[in-house]
Amino acid sequence: MQSDSHFTLAPGTTLPRLWTGLWQLASNAWGSAPVPKIRDAMASYVAKGYNTFADHYGPAEDIFGQFIKDMPEEARPFGATKWAVFNPIEVTLDIVKTSIDERCMRMQTRTIDLLQFFWQDYQDRSYLIALQYLLQLRSQGKIRQIGLCNFDTRRTDEVCTVLGPGCIVSNQVQFSIIDVRPLHGMQDVCERHGIKVLAYGSLCGGLLTDHWIGKPEPELYADGVNPSQRKYLDVILNAWGTWELFQTLLRTLRSIADRHGDVSIANVAVRWVLEHAFVGAVIIGARLGLSDYADENNKVFALALTDRDKEDIERILRQSKSANMIMTVGDCGAEYR
Repeated sequence: MQSDSHFTLAPGTTLPRLWTGLWQLASNAWGSAPVPKIRDAMASYVAKGYNTFADHYGPAEDIFGQFIKDMPEEARPFGATKWAVFNPIEVTLDIVKTSIDERCMRMQTRTIDLLQFFWQDYQDRSYLIALQYLLQLRSQGKIRQIGLCNFDTRRTDEVCTVLGPGCIVSNQVQFSIIDVRPLHGMQDVCERHGIKVLAYGSLCGGLLTDHWIGKPEPELYADGVNPSQRKYLDVILNAWGTWELFQTLLRTLRSIADRHGDVSIANVAVRWVLEHAFVGAVIIGARLGLSDYADENNKVFALALTDRDKEDIERILRQSKSANMIMTVGDCGAEYR
């Protein structure tokens, strides 16, 4: 591996730059496997160096907890989970503590490695109070690090400014060759406050892969199109460009991959994201127990994009509407509000 296979999330916390996303455990729409098989797959990923798991939706916290419960603490993989506030609440220390205690109970741990905080309604600025309480719980050892999830540029800057240096370590947002919104503001905020983007959607639900090259435009609700692909297909067709232009992008990425040897379109797409210094890690969703792309994903660290590669990609992006998505879709996380 190259030296950029790891990054520092916070002082004393060095982690791989590829994380395993568990959102596909939330629904059978991505397929399902028996829980013992999922735990075996987790063990396989950890053995290959993928010791960071994120996006604990649905039963994922419980399965992760079952996986780590008999491990000595120093051998446990890193677990990032969320506290998401979608509806109005009265923010009190008891309410915040109850939510965090539930996360700890389900994950069978005394301390959450990374608590990622999402707040739906920006008009209610109680998110600042909630974060102050999370900091209290961090000081009590309930949480090691606090991150944001799908916060926009303005509120990320506000939170980091109000709380001060070292309080927030990351913001998980969508970032890919298709969705470049983090380059329009979020990058500057991250660099100014010393936080990292944890990128998801970097493969557009699997659309940015060799599987889709040369394929006809799928219907949004066709069989075989999973929820993630449906989401990103809508972005590609209605915000970014056309299926024809997307096919041109895939062919370009395939040509770049061929220049580098034994790598895939997915490798090139992830590498493009990782080569932005404000990105700490890319979270790649895994269908644990059903498929295993760990070895293929690891090839991104044997790959460095050349100036020619980057220009070839930019040439396609200039034909798209990617630069306008910050206005048409909105800033990071706007699609969830």
